[in-house]
Amino acid sequence: MKKFWNIAKEYSIFAIIILLGAVFTFNSNNYAFLKFSNIITILRQSCIMGILGMGEMALIVVGGLNLSMGSCVAFSSVLIALMTAQWGVAWPVAILITIVLDTIIGFVTGVIINKTKIVPMIGTMAISTIISGVAYLICGGLPVSGLPESVKFFYQGSIGPIPVPIILAAIIVVVMGIMFKYTYFGRQIFATGSNREAARLSGINADKVFVLAYTICGTLCGIAGLLMVGRIGSGNPTTGQTLDMDVLSALVIGGVSFLGGEGKVTKAIGGIVLITMLTNGLTLCGVNEYVQKVITGGVFLAAVVLDSCQHNHLGLDLFGKFRKKEAK
Repeated sequence: MKKFWNIAKEYSIFAIIILLGAVFTFNSNNYAFLKFSNIITILRQSCIMGILGMGEMALIVVGGLNLSMGSCVAFSSVLIALMTAQWGVAWPVAILITIVLDTIIGFVTGVIINKTKIVPMIGTMAISTIISGVAYLICGGLPVSGLPESVKFFYQGSIGPIPVPIILAAIIVVVMGIMFKYTYFGRQIFATGSNREAARLSGINADKVFVLAYTICGTLCGIAGLLMVGRIGSGNPTTGQTLDMDVLSALVIGGVSFLGGEGKVTKAIGGIVLITMLTNGLTLCGVNEYVQKVITGGVFLAAVVLDSCQHNHLGLDLFGKFRKKEAK
């Protein structure tokens, strides 16, 4: 039974994806859900969340949290749009400046939270409000249009049959996956999140690892902002308002524990695809937008409850009872 539980825990996210895919396929008109064009659409729509998810995963694993990603994405989209459409800055320079600024924001956020020891959720919510306010100030609260096609290409373009954002997101996921699994820094992230004091006593500079995780998250927010401005075709300070909750929902569903020190890139990506599938499939099946929010929230709540149950060892207690009965 314990072996069965471990297998189910490991592969449940992929079984749910297959099951949901079958349900949406048979309930959509002319099996529209399973068409190649719709699958590409789902993958394209997952890219921004996928990139942000890798940054947020690093933070959750190390024991942090970032609720300012949506604001950073909005700020990035506005800044890129202003520089390329109104200020006459060449688009490569505009993109580089934006990513560097987001990296600095991530670094400063990590330093503030690490030095003051404030709760990451509260700290990043405050920083989110500041960044959102700056985004509104620099554009006057109005969308910035007139983007060059070269900027839109990063989301709307394709190389052969594969959309550019899918290629970009895949590269980032592979790099982050290698970092988590095969590098010394990746092992330091997991060690710090599992037990920060034990990591420090073993010679790991836990403070440095914590701040670097926030810095990486900031860099990925800048890249996600580039995709977002290409997606909507303008810089908008109101964009990305639900990204933080969507990403958190996807990661928890994908098995990244809020307790830190635990998570796998493959399962995290599975959770992100699942959340995107839910929205896409429910829309194709004609489900009301507000009902979709209720369903997505319910899935998130169920995932959090399951995560809590697993880490309170309820499953192990059950198996212990089974073993006791067998012994009798």
